[in-house]
Amino acid sequence: MISNIPIVKTRADRAKFYGSTQWRKLRQKCLERDNFECQWCKADGRLTMQSDSVLEIDHIKELEFYPEYALDLDNLRTLCKDCHNKRHDRMNYKGNAKKKKFDDEWWGD
Repeated sequence: MISNIPIVKTRADRAKFYGSTQWRKLRQKCLERDNFECQWCKADGRLTMQSDSVLEIDHIKELEFYPEYALDLDNLRTLCKDCHNKRHDRMNYKGNAKKKKFDDEWWGD
């Protein structure tokens, strides 16, 4: 870290950052501030807590592009795993049905 801005360019850098004591303490503060609830689900009138899903901390301004906000609590929010995957357009959130590789696949329906 140079002047409190973490270096997060490589996968190894990010692993080191997310394993740091500083991040773990800030992550806990974010969870407590958000009452251990997914903020997107809450905005939709649903309650998703750690007993329902894995809760993750999302950088609103993405870590990759804005490392200067990496440790800014105001740049963090609690999201459930599904919402976090949806936010980053990952394919493994519940909103997407599994796509068939071939049109004639009939098994697994």
